[in-house]
Amino acid sequence: MSFAWLDAPLIKIFGHDISLLGIIAFVGFFSAGLLAAKIIQGDSIRRLFGRFKLEANFIAIITTILSLCALVFFTVTAINAAGIPLAWNGPIPGVSLSLIQIFFLIALLIAVFWFSSRTKRFLFNRFLVNSGLDRSLQYAIAQLVSNLVLIVGIFIVLENTGIHLGALTVFAGAVGVGVGFGLQNITSNFISGLVILAERPITIGDRVEVAGVIGQVQKINARSTVVVTNDNIATIVPNQKFIDSPVTNWTYGDPRVRFRLPVGVAYGSDVEKVRDTLIAAARANPQALSDPAPSVFFVGFGESSLNFELVVWSDKMSHRPRRFRSDLNFAIEKNLRDAGIEIPFPQRDLHIRSGVPKLDSLTKSTDDSKAPPSS
Repeated sequence: MSFAWLDAPLIKIFGHDISLLGIIAFVGFFSAGLLAAKIIQGDSIRRLFGRFKLEANFIAIITTILSLCALVFFTVTAINAAGIPLAWNGPIPGVSLSLIQIFFLIALLIAVFWFSSRTKRFLFNRFLVNSGLDRSLQYAIAQLVSNLVLIVGIFIVLENTGIHLGALTVFAGAVGVGVGFGLQNITSNFISGLVILAERPITIGDRVEVAGVIGQVQKINARSTVVVTNDNIATIVPNQKFIDSPVTNWTYGDPRVRFRLPVGVAYGSDVEKVRDTLIAAARANPQALSDPAPSVFFVGFGESSLNFELVVWSDKMSHRPRRFRSDLNFAIEKNLRDAGIEIPFPQRDLHIRSGVPKLDSLTKSTDDSKAPPSS
């Protein structure tokens, strides 16, 4: 039985005869490429890369690129198997690079990104950890060195894969026009990130208020900064907000923060006893500092209360100010109640100047209505 009909020309594509056997080979290799891409993006491959202590985002980027490369490899192999010659070493139409050079370029770029990430991790976790510098400054140095390694590495890779930087002059000019229009915000945020790392107006761990967001700085990236609120919600704030907007940094230079709590007591209370009671409530809190010591100010005389202000310093509760104030308010209320000091509420005295005659007239008319009728 002859199977020559399988190799007989069936269709013509780009001047090349395609047989049924070529179509079957194309479908087989292309299906193998899809299967390989799916396997590379599977959990087993991710766990394998995780053993090298790579970040989750970097692992996701690597698996995606490798899956695309596998799909391209099997696709090119399928095209060749179908009967359309596509040389691996020959330049791609419109591009001066061959497929092998493109794969080599991708592999080198992955290596550069990996080396940049490892450089940052090595500097921050090992090399600078015992330098005596502040941890936020260590992070800034590691981030800047990592960015420098990444930029230099990309230039070296481009030069060694046949892409000369001089040929990118026209492209750079076009990109410059794009930056002036559509990419100006991205560029501004990137430069702002470099300024933040250099000047350090905010550092990792600071509690900040910016653009309506209140929380703790968790990470400073090239374009944005991650701020985590007390509700454990991560907010991505563009770096430009920290440069051109007012920023409140609760822990800038000194972690100690002063808390003010207004307290009102009833008129007639012993003010010295009130002061001692408030100070005792502050000293009983383990998060309150003894230096500077808690103090009480007699603010003034209110409409229905004597107004005081308790001032307490803390170097740990700046990240949880509402909890600290709540704990102090509970202690203040308990101490005042135990000391017999009244916390007043608004009161008003009502004086009636012209109501007495009317009341007498009303009383007289009531008595007349109760008198028995005359016979």
